[in-house]
Amino acid sequence: MMSTNFSIPCTAFAGTRQIATGALIDVALMIKAIEAEAQDPILTFNDLSGAVIDLDLRGSTAEIVTRLTGASEAEALASGHQNENTHVPSRSRGRPKLGVVAREVTLLPRHWEWLAKQPGGASQALRRIVDEARRTNGGKADRNAAHERTYRFLSALAGDLAGYEEAIRALFAGDYEAFNSRMTTWPPDVRNHAMKLLKKPLIEEQQ
Repeated sequence: MMSTNFSIPCTAFAGTRQIATGALIDVALMIKAIEAEAQDPILTFNDLSGAVIDLDLRGSTAEIVTRLTGASEAEALASGHQNENTHVPSRSRGRPKLGVVAREVTLLPRHWEWLAKQPGGASQALRRIVDEARRTNGGKADRNAAHERTYRFLSALAGDLAGYEEAIRALFAGDYEAFNSRMTTWPPDVRNHAMKLLKKPLIEEQQ
């Protein structure tokens, strides 16, 4: 797995001890500097998804930076996204301030006909529909994303710790007091990062 943006926030652990946190490129270079002396396996986690990031740290600093940048550009193009290192076509004035991103939407003819009749046109109608769905959702999607993010991290690092299965059940049940209680005897760095992933804002996931 490689991020589509090498500035994505991530955290690295040597065993159950946190050794670095910050932008992907910064963490990668910090790991490069200490990996030869590390006594425990090093895992790097994407703080937006909780998933392990597979880092290729061979070669010089320049080669690592180039590799990360090149991978992020390739994946951005493959997924239809662009990052700060790829060319962005000029847009109408004012759009960047609004945060408007043009992407393809596939609908049936009857859907387009309905959207065309709505006040403000198709784009505004779609935005209203999405905003309303998010409001009526009651934050369930955000909670589910937080649960999944935290679970991915813990499944990779805490699977052998006492009370792991009970903690995961409490996590998905939304019983956060029990979840925190099950982690009492765990290494502090693991426990603290799990709670950070559970509570962190989800704004970045919408990017």
